Amino acid sequence: MVKKEENNTCCLGFPEACMSRIIKSVILVLVVLALFLLVKTYGALKENSFIGQDIMAQNTITVTGEGEVSAIPDIAKFSFAVKEEAKTVEQAQEKATEKMNAVLDFLDKAGVDDKEIKTTGYNIYPRYEWWNKEVMCEGGYCPPTERQRTLVAYEVSQNISVELKDVDSAGEILAGIGSLEVSNVSGLSFDIDDKDGLEREARQEAIDEAQSKAKELAKDLGVKLVRIVSYSSNDGRNVYPQYAVMEKSMAYGMVDSVSVPEIPVGENEIKTTVYLTYEIK
Repeated sequence: MVKKEENNTCCLGFPEACMSRIIKSVILVLVVLALFLLVKTYGALKENSFIGQDIMAQNTITVTGEGEVSAIPDIAKFSFAVKEEAKTVEQAQEKATEKMNAVLDFLDKAGVDDKEIKTTGYNIYPRYEWWNKEVMCEGGYCPPTERQRTLVAYEVSQNISVELKDVDSAGEILAGIGSLEVSNVSGLSFDIDDKDGLEREARQEAIDEAQSKAKELAKDLGVKLVRIVSYSSNDGRNVYPQYAVMEKSMAYGMVDSVSVPEIPVGENEIKTTVYLTYEIK
């Protein structure tokens, strides 16, 4: 107890000595804490040496792979329009509706689902013409003929797009629609329903080929593959027609076989090229 009182007395008598001891203690604690944090940081960096690194590897090899998948299209798409005109809007609409109902009835009998038929536009607008205005001639002199803009009719048009799940019926359906006197039958094209699946299949084939090349190249060079440091791909699609003649026996019996066009369905070929860059050691 006497010694403690002496220390307290000493601190009171010599404040500079007490402050020096406090500063040394704080410095010691800070040094120990800094060493602890340094050891923890080094361990974390060592465990996650690849995470978050954007530094390009110095030793790399790049390989390519190609994948190719072919498939016959299973979807046919085309569009057409119905146009009618009359002196009044009501009359034009009535005529257009009558013709469109006939077309829709034909498509229904041909087995086309309602959800595969879509209206892409419906328009009503007046049609004008420029006519010469009648003028009176007096004394053998006729003034210059004047022209005036004259309303002659109202036109109603409805644009339809059709998607056929049965591509073999495309020729007959086009012929049937044409026989109903529709306008602008156009845009016939063929596509594949599961296109994303085919693209993935081609890409996987390309990746497998690139990885196989990388292993062979690493073996020949006497190095080891560490990791993939970059990836890119180049996707492309090409269509190669297959000129198969359509059968003359009609499934629906509504169109004369002589008037049915032969429609080449074609073949869709999906190609993918991938580029893999590996770090090596």
